[in-house]
Amino acid sequence: MTETSSPSHVVVIGGGWAGWGAAKALGEAGVRVTLLDGMADPTGSTPLTTASGKPFEAGTRGFWKDYPNINALTAELDLGPIFTDFTTSAFWSPDGLEATAPVFGDAPQWPSPLGQVAATFTNFRRLPIADRLSITGLLYAMLDLNRSDAVYRSYDNIDALTLFRSVGISERMINDFLRPTLLVGLFKPPEELSAAVTMELLYYYSFAHQDSFDVRWIRASSIAEALIAPLARRLINRHGLQVCGGTLAARLNLTPDGKAVASVETRAVGSGELGLIEEVDAVVLAVGAKGLGALMANSPACAAAAPELVDAGSLGAIDVVSVRLWLDTYVEVTDPANVFSRFEVLQGAGCTFFMLDQLQKEEEAALWGGEQPRGSVVASDFYNASAIAALSDQDIVELLMRELLPVANPAFRTTTVLESEVRRYPGSVSLFAPGSFSKRPPLDTALPSIVCAGDWVRMGSREHGAKGLCQERAYVCGLEAANSLIRRKVVTTSTSPAREHPVRPIRADESQVLIGRALNALLMNQAEALGLRWPWLR
Repeated sequence: MTETSSPSHVVVIGGGWAGWGAAKALGEAGVRVTLLDGMADPTGSTPLTTASGKPFEAGTRGFWKDYPNINALTAELDLGPIFTDFTTSAFWSPDGLEATAPVFGDAPQWPSPLGQVAATFTNFRRLPIADRLSITGLLYAMLDLNRSDAVYRSYDNIDALTLFRSVGISERMINDFLRPTLLVGLFKPPEELSAAVTMELLYYYSFAHQDSFDVRWIRASSIAEALIAPLARRLINRHGLQVCGGTLAARLNLTPDGKAVASVETRAVGSGELGLIEEVDAVVLAVGAKGLGALMANSPACAAAAPELVDAGSLGAIDVVSVRLWLDTYVEVTDPANVFSRFEVLQGAGCTFFMLDQLQKEEEAALWGGEQPRGSVVASDFYNASAIAALSDQDIVELLMRELLPVANPAFRTTTVLESEVRRYPGSVSLFAPGSFSKRPPLDTALPSIVCAGDWVRMGSREHGAKGLCQERAYVCGLEAANSLIRRKVVTTSTSPAREHPVRPIRADESQVLIGRALNALLMNQAEALGLRWPWLR
């Protein structure tokens, strides 16, 4: 903390949801903030476009029912109706349509999971009832997950596939539904995922409430343009935020006593020019494993003082490929959001596709960069996509147009692609591997002036109900990282008293879940005293 009464200076490294959450909370508290990001313009004011000027977005991301803090942000910024209505989704296999996810909020509400179970009778097309019901055993494990820190870590140490089989889930339920769900939810197959994080994700998005899976989308332009840009303008105009786009953090320098951050060395993405940000009082690390690992490799003093950051930087990350197609005719697909599963041509990847001309019908001309619309616009994302990324752009487009999309409608096979854009994002998404919990970065590090933010961060006592790879969780963690610096008086602010940013909880767990957890804890704590445990944790 600075010795003067002037506001502190915090450098936020990373311009995703976590970085913007931290910048918002700090700026509004009267802290001077500089935000760095490798993107040329992380504020969203300069949209990503193709060479012809058509819009492009790195990944199509939804906004689920329990996103209270992002919803509050849109209301605060007075953005109006920027989201679509909640939409249906569909799962496709080589055999055709496997299942649809309805808008659960439109149906009579039942205690969870009764409403979800009832929906399977009409929305699963091929999976036998016995296979659907085999997931029941997983519900017991979900009740047990947070009984204690030790129990949570035990679940984290096993992979999700082992857990699924141990609790009696059928192989068909695993391969036809859970595997494709995880490939597009946590971006890896169950054998490569922590059972603990997998259960957190499935509970948050599917089992907490009947309508937990209800999802909506940006109705025009992109998330960056619709949400980040107005937030950035407000922070720049009202709170003096300085944004350095096209700039990477190259090294963190500590004070002579090695107890606090002092400056941040930078490198320009385009020119490689080096720079130095001095008089830094704190840093928010809102980066993933790949970026954190590179930064710690070049920051030996920081790495020695906070070895937990080195551990976090050693964790794996996942490759993503994003594609956008502009077609010469409109192709009818019933559901605007779709998932592919069990296709051998995916080579282990998960894949989604979205009919943007349906989701953004009112602003269709914008999808064509101002040109006259001529047909459907499809966005597709591949996750766990190392093998797909090795293909040529043309081969990826052909894979979609000849092998995948025609399953949803054979008309895709005879449709002409007028323009396509393929972009690769290696190591861009966090991997929640078995046993990774202890290595994930903590909110507060061994250096009081360095905090971490992001959906992969362990939030400790500030833990939030939003789980997994989640925009809401990333944004909330950014708010909490800033609040931690303010609460612990690491930074001085121009507001008196120092004001933490409010963080809204998700909806409370339903009474039957709370009762189930209490009964499970009562029984299992007594059983463990006798040396007995659930068989899957032995």
